[in-house]
Amino acid sequence: MNEKITAQPPKEERQEVLKEIRQLENRKKILENKQRNEERRVRTRRLIERGAILEGIFPLASSLSGAEVKAFLIALSYLPGAVELTANLPKSGDMP
Repeated sequence: MNEKITAQPPKEERQEVLKEIRQLENRKKILENKQRNEERRVRTRRLIERGAILEGIFPLASSLSGAEVKAFLIALSYLPGAVELTANLPKSGDMP
């Protein structure tokens, strides 16, 4: 009666487990990269949309540098009523 021994020696079993761990770690990295890429894509789209809105409302903004646009927006934020207006805006970003 020849019975096959199906149990792996401990060294081979350890190597199999380590291989599986490496594979799972690689899958985790791939998923994390996909998540970061998706978050970056969503942010980029949001920034482009908001930049387009800014240029649509203030056509001169397209010819300004980034620092000039920032200074312009900061100056707008100091106008009377700006703080109250922004405080009353819905959180979803919809127009009031």
